[in-house]
Amino acid sequence: MNHIKCECGHVNPEGTVLCEACGKPIEMNQHIDGNDTKKLLNMRYEGSARRSKTYNKTIVDKIWNFFSSVKVGVWLILIALIASGIGTLLPQEQYIPAEAISRDPAIFYPETYGIFGKIFYQLGFHNLYASWWYLIVIALIGISLVVCSLDRFIPLYKALRRQKPKRHESFINRQRYYSESENADVNDLDIVKERLRKQRYRIKEEDGHVVAEKGRFSRWGPYVNHIGLIIILLAALLRTTPLMYLDDYVWVREGELKVIPGTDGEYYIENKAFILETYDQNDERFKDALEKEGVIVPSNFQSNVVIYRPKNSEVIGAETEMEKVTEAEIRMNAPLKLDGYALYQQGYQLNEFSKMTFRVYEMNDPEADAIGEFTIDLFDPQSTYELDNGFKIDVAEYYPDYQITDDGVKSITKDSNNPAFVFNLFPPESEDYEISFVGDVIGAAEDLGIDTSVVELQPMGNVIGSFAPSVDPTGENQYRILIDSIDFDRKSGLTVRRDLTIPIFAIGAIIFMLGVIQGMYWQHRRIWIHPKGRNVLLAGHTNKNWFGLKKDIEKAIAGTSIVMVEDQNEEK
Repeated sequence: MNHIKCECGHVNPEGTVLCEACGKPIEMNQHIDGNDTKKLLNMRYEGSARRSKTYNKTIVDKIWNFFSSVKVGVWLILIALIASGIGTLLPQEQYIPAEAISRDPAIFYPETYGIFGKIFYQLGFHNLYASWWYLIVIALIGISLVVCSLDRFIPLYKALRRQKPKRHESFINRQRYYSESENADVNDLDIVKERLRKQRYRIKEEDGHVVAEKGRFSRWGPYVNHIGLIIILLAALLRTTPLMYLDDYVWVREGELKVIPGTDGEYYIENKAFILETYDQNDERFKDALEKEGVIVPSNFQSNVVIYRPKNSEVIGAETEMEKVTEAEIRMNAPLKLDGYALYQQGYQLNEFSKMTFRVYEMNDPEADAIGEFTIDLFDPQSTYELDNGFKIDVAEYYPDYQITDDGVKSITKDSNNPAFVFNLFPPESEDYEISFVGDVIGAAEDLGIDTSVVELQPMGNVIGSFAPSVDPTGENQYRILIDSIDFDRKSGLTVRRDLTIPIFAIGAIIFMLGVIQGMYWQHRRIWIHPKGRNVLLAGHTNKNWFGLKKDIEKAIAGTSIVMVEDQNEEK
């Protein structure tokens, strides 16, 4: 590393524009923001040696110089803003409606929004804020902030710390505010210094040379801003990790005990009762609005729940014993908060299939009585059901929420929204079996003229008569299986959230605002007094609010032999 020795004896690092000790311009080391003999001094970074302006040889130098550019940082922020704007045009993947054509984003976006939706999905905007390329942009913004700050803060800090009262004459007379007082009274200097002290300036002297300074801490405001932004960006990256952020959904039926997602089995929830209240259709206040909606509108829906914690969860093989933690009512906008988790009432389902009773009939005699019946608990189906008359039914396939696709029959969810079965029916004392397919219960009910809206409004109990005939794939079956009755359950949809990044966001925001206040409401002001024989040179500099600095100088020299400074700004 090359060093440059000034005539004052101070050794400056390569790239220094103004000597760190006396402030004399180093002519052999000029840059695009340097100082030639015809211009006022560029005091933005005190003429210190910035790494990005000095080194450009190794790959590390080139990377550092790239990220130290303010233009690069602005472009990265612009890219993030544009991407965020595009991401709000269509709903994100987690907000795909339950009643959508499909919860699969590869199907939902093209089918719902056409070619734009297909492009939106293929470019990853459907899961924008967790996509790898968006997180890379956020990380690059953070790197840019760190590099920009270090590239400017460290040299500026060193230069301000090393500044001396005694400055080179060229440093004084090339300040924006400057004056030369001929035959000035030396005693007036003591008056000026005392007045500056009363204005809260810190006075430093060296061989009769004086520098008065105040508000230096305001120079660090932008870097405090950067620290706040870096913390906010770090919180945004941590929010993508399950350790710091959880946003899950759980369905809990009435009477069901279920582990709360994301708690690793630490907490369980039991849905004691689901309550649905609707607006009175005869109430004159709501009558017109309800008629316009055409459906029953809930005024409140809530889940009365109990939260449990396992007592002996650490004992392997032991039967789990539950300890009651709390009991609460979860309503819209009234979540249950527990140990950093929040449970929100998000949705409900009144007509979830819970049990289905089937009857076996002879194929050729539709008027005959049923040979036998069996009931399947859809949440705990058995593999085999044996009837009293010797018939045996094996459940070969069970699809809780089946859908027919080009690849065949599959279940799109684990919820019993649209159950279907493939049965192997064994007649008495026979090892040969018949294959039957039973499904599309809702479709069969509508075909038979059953009002499914009544089922939704009165979900509990059996719905008799919704017979869905079994499908005979071979055409040689002697028996058929019909659905005799269906039991429905009510279940609550709860959103489980935990966000440990909120305090980090808050800390970053507070630090950012402190930096804004620090840099906006204070100014770094300096006034130099430079004796030159019987004359006195006076100069002043500030990073902003030049009018305020001028008023301070006027107050300090009023009634003395010191001449008021003039504005040497070339643009004036």
